[in-house]
Amino acid sequence: MKVVLFCGGYGMRMRDGVSDLPKPMHQVGPRPLIWHVMRYYAHFGHTDFVLCLGYGAHHIKDFFLTYSETASNDFVLRGGDVHLLGSDISDWTITFVHTGLDSPIGERLRRVRPHVAGEEMFLANYADVLTDLPLNRMIDRFRTSNAVGALLAVPPQSAFHCVDVGDDDRVAGISTLQEMPLWENGGYFVLRPEIFDYLPRNGDLIMDACRPLAKEGRLMAYRHRGFWQPADTVKERHALEASYQVGDRPWMLWERDADNASAGDPDLTTPENDPLHAAFASVRGSLVER
Repeated sequence: MKVVLFCGGYGMRMRDGVSDLPKPMHQVGPRPLIWHVMRYYAHFGHTDFVLCLGYGAHHIKDFFLTYSETASNDFVLRGGDVHLLGSDISDWTITFVHTGLDSPIGERLRRVRPHVAGEEMFLANYADVLTDLPLNRMIDRFRTSNAVGALLAVPPQSAFHCVDVGDDDRVAGISTLQEMPLWENGGYFVLRPEIFDYLPRNGDLIMDACRPLAKEGRLMAYRHRGFWQPADTVKERHALEASYQVGDRPWMLWERDADNASAGDPDLTTPENDPLHAAFASVRGSLVER
């Protein structure tokens, strides 16, 4: 199944005033964010990628054109020759498409339509969010539905408190956003080609396509309360980096499964062993738009 990655935005909240790197190219460990996202999809067997390029496209192109497997794989150096003991991208197919400097997400998707032609369905992602979402389950549930699109729904991440104020200005209660019946767009999508019928020129994927689909009852959501971490800001990216450095890497499912296999543990990705298994349901409540 093809994976469309939106990686052409300016990423202004990640800019430090020095680097001109696009957001997906900021590092987490030895590799950029976009690599972590792609490696996640590859873990589930999806290795055919379409990159929607825009701002900073040359950084992304150069990264893959000069890719060094030794940065994240063990190897043996013998007689000056490198013998890899593992590989990340040898079986990947990556299509690079310039989709405009200022194009909204919906327009970027429209411009790569020829590259997903003939697909029964395809995956899409903002390329700046890491998660341990059980992707295969999300896809399987979507496949059996008549929905045009599905998105990952996660609890709101804000630390602000919600205040319930009565008519007399007295506070009746205080709660966190996570306690409210709200779900946020988590940035992971499964789509059918019919999505293009809802996308106008220079349109937005959420407001112009997903919103009408929700009204028609043809948008699904996979609710996930497990690990989900965006990298929209420098602070969030630093938090991911710190987590990586201490070995707390829940999004790197390929490492976890490799460890389990070497230890002879049971497959922790089966429904019986996954405490984070979430229901797949229509979007009926409020959706906090990303």
